[in-house]
Amino acid sequence: MQLDFVIEPRLEFAFGQEEEYPRDGLFLFGPIKDSATPDIIRYGVIGTRDGIQRFKTWSRSVSGYIKRFSPRKNPDAQHHTSFPGFESVFRAKWPAEPLAEIEVSETEIERTLRIANRHEAVKRAVDQYVNRLIEFSKKEETEPALWFVVIPELVYRLGRSTSKVSAQERVQGAVRISRQRARDIRTAPTLFGDEEEEAEVYLYAKNFRRQLKARLLKDKIVTQIVRETTLVPEDFKTSFGSYMRRVEDPATIAWKLCTAAYYKAGGKPWILSNVRPGVCYVGLVYKQTDPESEDPNACCAAQMFLSSGDGIVFRGAAGPWYTPSNKEYHLEEEPARKLMALVVSEYRRLHNEDPKELFIHGRSRFNRDEWSGFSSAVPATTNLVGVQIRDAKYELKLFTPGRYPVVRGTALKVSDRAAYLWTSGYIPRLNTYLGPETPNPVFVHVQKGDCPLDTVLADVMRLTKLNFNSCLFNDRLPVTIKFANAVGEILIAAPQTEEPKLPFKYYI
Repeated sequence: MQLDFVIEPRLEFAFGQEEEYPRDGLFLFGPIKDSATPDIIRYGVIGTRDGIQRFKTWSRSVSGYIKRFSPRKNPDAQHHTSFPGFESVFRAKWPAEPLAEIEVSETEIERTLRIANRHEAVKRAVDQYVNRLIEFSKKEETEPALWFVVIPELVYRLGRSTSKVSAQERVQGAVRISRQRARDIRTAPTLFGDEEEEAEVYLYAKNFRRQLKARLLKDKIVTQIVRETTLVPEDFKTSFGSYMRRVEDPATIAWKLCTAAYYKAGGKPWILSNVRPGVCYVGLVYKQTDPESEDPNACCAAQMFLSSGDGIVFRGAAGPWYTPSNKEYHLEEEPARKLMALVVSEYRRLHNEDPKELFIHGRSRFNRDEWSGFSSAVPATTNLVGVQIRDAKYELKLFTPGRYPVVRGTALKVSDRAAYLWTSGYIPRLNTYLGPETPNPVFVHVQKGDCPLDTVLADVMRLTKLNFNSCLFNDRLPVTIKFANAVGEILIAAPQTEEPKLPFKYYI
């Protein structure tokens, strides 16, 4: 074993300037500029009447300066940064008013969310947003680049997979058949059309966010879902005068939501610095089509990420990829070949050449059949490498005698192809550790192909800094792995009539 250290990766911003911390680079230099950079953020908002007004209150606030939060115990905490105002940060105009507004009925949302059948309740609640957004998209010539979907707290409380409605609050809906009956109808269609129509509701997830994202993929509508309590928390207090829910400080919320809005509107906040030319990273996505059963059928997808931060999701074929005994997913050879062929073809379209290096990241080990399929789709001139990246939370702890834990980037090499890597830990730039407990490593194993372990570890560290949905210093998992579960959940949240190839921004 050997204890080593991976240098903190740097990010590139406007004018080729580099910084470690995204907020430093955006504040000092601004985002990357290219032909797709928006000069103005054309956004729309959909929500209840009160939700839209609360959004407008927040929207006006991010046009100006928002003072940093100073914790009582550590008033000089460097990870808390003032927000200078949208235009000062992103060098793009933030309109005082939305380009479009769509009001939904709060009364109707409350009524539908209390329907006893949870599949029906969530689908009908999502209907009120999705139908209006699609209708607007088809009728209006000028369409927002992204929509803020502002949801009341009740949608968050009753629009999740585990949500339950008390017996006193429940109302009867239109669906009478059970989930099991719906399964039977899918395998053996009935002569009764009403039952088949009712059975369709069970094809939709009981999660508002996932279902809304999934149903808007076909129409290519970009959304940013946000709770009313996040935008104006002071409007929601208990009888004792305390906030209904604990939220982050206004400056941090502004950094996160505005960075996400800029990215989803077509901007590029930052890119990875000093990345080898021709490198491409692919994260594998799997999800059972019916997670509530032992059915081995699962959908699969691949997330392709480039050094520019651009991400594209490719949906592959569904099939018996899940093995309940070991809880692993593996493709057969031909589906694996087809999925990777989509990735290579898109890379070639974007760059007019084949990738020089292609790294496939997965949580499980690669088996012989799927690796054979991946390999057959990749040109002989491309160095194909399979890297297993999994959480090692319960495998190893590393302690230090000082006040702070191990430094982010610490690596314990257990062989020339595998190491435990601490992607979270003490961050010198911030002079602190941001986690709640002793940092846990991830296990990185170069399982297939050949590439120096140091190169792979450096790449993993880089990919923890490509989350445009948060504007944090880093994530614990690389972007190829972090969003795999979330993307999979969206792919199975509603029926998909085609195999979409869409930018990553439609999923987050």
